[in-house]
Amino acid sequence: MMIKSQILDNKTARGLPWVVAIAFFMQSLDGTILNTALPAMARDLNEDPLRMQGVIIAYMLTVALLIPASGWIADRFGTKKIFLSAIVLFSFGSLLCAFSHSLDMLIGARVVQGLGGALMLPVGRLVVLRAYPRTELVRIMGFITIPGLLGPLIGPTMGGWMVQYLTWHWIFLINLPVGLIGCYAAFTFIPDLRGKQQSRFDSLGFVLFGAAMLFITVAMEGLGELHLPHLRVMLLLFAGMACLIAYWLRAGRVANPLFSPSLFNTRTFAIGLFGNLFARLGSGALPFLVPLLLQVALGYSPSQAGMSMLPLAAAAILAKSLARPIIERLGYRMVLTANTLALGIMLASVGLVSEQTPYWLLLTLLAILGAINSLQFTAMNAVTLIDLNDENASSGNSLLSVVGQLSLSLGVACAGALLGGFSGNMASDTQTAVLSAFQLTFLSVGVMTMLAAAIFALLSKEDGRMLAQD
Repeated sequence: MMIKSQILDNKTARGLPWVVAIAFFMQSLDGTILNTALPAMARDLNEDPLRMQGVIIAYMLTVALLIPASGWIADRFGTKKIFLSAIVLFSFGSLLCAFSHSLDMLIGARVVQGLGGALMLPVGRLVVLRAYPRTELVRIMGFITIPGLLGPLIGPTMGGWMVQYLTWHWIFLINLPVGLIGCYAAFTFIPDLRGKQQSRFDSLGFVLFGAAMLFITVAMEGLGELHLPHLRVMLLLFAGMACLIAYWLRAGRVANPLFSPSLFNTRTFAIGLFGNLFARLGSGALPFLVPLLLQVALGYSPSQAGMSMLPLAAAAILAKSLARPIIERLGYRMVLTANTLALGIMLASVGLVSEQTPYWLLLTLLAILGAINSLQFTAMNAVTLIDLNDENASSGNSLLSVVGQLSLSLGVACAGALLGGFSGNMASDTQTAVLSAFQLTFLSVGVMTMLAAAIFALLSKEDGRMLAQD
């Protein structure tokens, strides 16, 4: 649904980008500050640190489930009310996380957090899209995404410092003052914008699509943290695939489906989306596995583990500026095929890390990995959306966001299942056995990622070339 940009007063026009930028920073910080704290949280909750992935998956999956409904909810109730409610929910979920005294309570609190996070970013982007003329969009979007890049840079270090010198509860409590400022700013600066026409929401499609994601993710978790019998895992996978097939068969026959099958008539979108799904399995596992490797297998302190993640995040930010000239020179097919292979090789090479690995070499390895991963995200997202027309752009972008969140959660679930399987097969529970489990997990994740290069190899040499040079 397209509507004309709204006329804003000067105060709102100046303050609105700051409010959305704060929301981006708040969510990106929360997503990275948690990983370094997982071992400390596991000790406090009397859980195995190698089986804490449910804390991350609960949030990601909740966000993925609600993203398709975010635009319709904002149109129905107004952007101001929904954005304000999202910040309140996110802050309340953070408070519940801080006071959780069991893993089940913490996972439930992360679901509440995810309800807020699922609405914050999509509605924030929607407000900017509707409030400013198209000539200002590049400048405004560039401004509000910068804080989102800073979150991964300072999150691991801040999380490690808080765990070592305070307690893990503070990684959630820090969201409360930011949330209070965000509530005031949202109430003051966010305009109440709505779509001009209310289309009927595809409720049945939403249930089928959401059930498919839920069943498949729980099945992956069943192989890891949940220790479900293999028969139950197979039944969950079967139910997930059945719901997905039922959704696509129905979507071709209804007027306003959640995501139209016609999106896949655009070849670059289909290739980019499936490439995203499989390539992000390795990328999704990275922020979960590396802090655990450093602390549980190599014996790093939380603060040292957090500091060790700095080169990865810093290199990712620097690589953003190099992405466009590299893609323009080499083309999407060559960049994505070669870069996916390189990403898989680098992930597998982390499996060679041991207590004897020089610290400078570890930091160099993580920096290279961060740069390659950043280029991968930029190129994958661009080629997926680049050929969509105006009619399909919004729906395609939403589906890409859903698949991105889903693949990240599946990456964590898959890494947790591999790690649990390899550690369970070890004859002893010594430090050497734990390190071997991590090494085998990184090797497996790396090989899985390399296989995604075959999908990107289906692109033609000219795909995206003309638009990239405009």
